[in-house]
Amino acid sequence: MKLWEKNFEVNREIERFTIGRDRELDLYLAKYDVLGSMAHITMLESIGLIGKNELPQLLAELRKIYKTCEDGTFTIEEGIEDVHSEVELLLTRRLGDMGKKIHSGRSRNDQVLVDLKLFTRHELKDIVDETVTLFDELIAKSDEYKNVLMPGYTHLQIAMPSSFGLWFGAYAESLADDMLFLLAAYRMVNRNPLGSAAGYGSSFPLDREMTTRLLGFDSMDYNVVYAQMGRGKMERNVAFALATVAGTLAKLAYDACLFNSQNFGFVHLPKECTTGSSIMPHKKNPDVFELIRAKANKLQGLPAQITLIMNNLPTGYFRDLQIIKEVFLPAFGELKDCLRMSAYIINKMEVNRHILDNPMYDPMFSVEEANRLAAAGMPFRDAYKKVGMEIENGTFRASHDIHHTHAGSIGNLCNDSIRSLMHSTISEFGFERMEKAENALLTAE
Repeated sequence: MKLWEKNFEVNREIERFTIGRDRELDLYLAKYDVLGSMAHITMLESIGLIGKNELPQLLAELRKIYKTCEDGTFTIEEGIEDVHSEVELLLTRRLGDMGKKIHSGRSRNDQVLVDLKLFTRHELKDIVDETVTLFDELIAKSDEYKNVLMPGYTHLQIAMPSSFGLWFGAYAESLADDMLFLLAAYRMVNRNPLGSAAGYGSSFPLDREMTTRLLGFDSMDYNVVYAQMGRGKMERNVAFALATVAGTLAKLAYDACLFNSQNFGFVHLPKECTTGSSIMPHKKNPDVFELIRAKANKLQGLPAQITLIMNNLPTGYFRDLQIIKEVFLPAFGELKDCLRMSAYIINKMEVNRHILDNPMYDPMFSVEEANRLAAAGMPFRDAYKKVGMEIENGTFRASHDIHHTHAGSIGNLCNDSIRSLMHSTISEFGFERMEKAENALLTAE
């Protein structure tokens, strides 16, 4: 069944090629297609295109279909082109010609747009939740180990004293900034394209404000041409937000792999969080962090993939956009996996409290000594030279007694302020509006 079918058949190879992976990928969108249809037909009833006695029957059947999407039994049958066709076919089998009325005033173009937006806002909520879980683990570790010093590096050379409080807390604050990208993505996603049809509106008097309210969108995509131009742009901008979170994870994973190695020995991963070697009995490999690093780096390439697919398209719909689904829809699951595993293993991670017992790290206290001399009245350049000569001559004696008190330093992590940054951003999403609207569609009689 094809919604556009006429009195001829398309060549089977052409059909196979043009459908591509739609039947598989549309399963991601199935329950959101049902939600969009419920809002659309409720609006159609209000403008007289569906009878008052027909709407309850259609809604009841759509709720049944939604349940099959939720429990994993919904399928797109062989020979059915996409999710939109399958839902309409099921309704028509059960309700006859009444089921054919749900497409009035719509195109598959705005159907897939609304499906993608409903799907994406839910996935963004999941990403936000998983990011907060990792953030909380990092802040807890930062508080726990705030007084444990570790070497800081520049150019992979021992540089200055740092602390595990700073290291864990730095990644927490990075996630707080990443959350701003997720918020911007969510705000752009949470606008209603339904009613744009094929990109040029409809001669039916569609009530787009009604469907916006029923689906819990913040507003509509007002201009119907822009609503269609937003396909691809929305996915690209969301991909930038995902890539930003992935960038933080990739750097964290690299540090963890490095610091877990015997040459550093800064952190210890429990044996149940590592894997072994088929030939070397002693090996305990940080495979989880290595895979997180690889997956996160792949996700950082997602915006470029989407850009290259949609970058040179003029106004209007083109089938090129179908290919974006192949890279976009699975990306959320990959990032959620990486976030979950990062939070789990950070929780289990132990730190080495005695790193600085090794005198090889003593030179990193040179700046502390130069600053002490400068504070006592010696010009800093003279203090720098004096300490430098002591290091060269082997006479430098490091003091591990340091006093950093300014905001954001070893002795003043500002973790409460970092928490406030994160919570302030989270409060702006307003997920409850989305959840309330969808629950009303699914439970109203």
